[in-house]
Amino acid sequence: MLFFGPVSSLFDFATFGVMLWVFHAGPTLFRTGWFVESLATQTLVIFAIRPRRIPFFRSQPSLALLLAALAVVTAGAILPFTPVATTLGFRPLPGLFFAVLALMVLCYLGLIEAGKHWFYGLADTHGERRARDRAGRIQRRSARFSTAHAVRRVRQKAQRPGLRRAERPADPSQAAPVRRG
Repeated sequence: MLFFGPVSSLFDFATFGVMLWVFHAGPTLFRTGWFVESLATQTLVIFAIRPRRIPFFRSQPSLALLLAALAVVTAGAILPFTPVATTLGFRPLPGLFFAVLALMVLCYLGLIEAGKHWFYGLADTHGERRARDRAGRIQRRSARFSTAHAVRRVRQKAQRPGLRRAERPADPSQAAPVRRG
């Protein structure tokens, strides 16, 4: 999308600035910090993009997704401290980096939530909001099994003025004609 890519690039540039001007990183430390930051932000962003709910923490991911994402982020954070790090061209990161990383991840997820709020706000203004009542729910659930005529009939029945739900006829063919005008 047009919003999320530039936000990701903005945080890459922020990481570059932190690594160069705060930690005075050489190529090895720079590469390590950028790897850990990119892995953390791009893995954790799935929790913000996956649900439509705003804020994202109102929607619970599956246990498998949660454990897999946390394992990837943890492995990426631990990797520079293992013997494999020298083979990959990494070196251990200073402890302050992880505090800065946590702050950057929170800011990144906050901006993603703002973008998601903006995106879904635009999407809702272009179309009619779905009714959250029983008829709307039934229509949404049965739409792929219904014909357009039957769906239209359910909508008309739900929108009849003056009839409470209990007074509506169960069978549309038994309903009295609606007089207009």
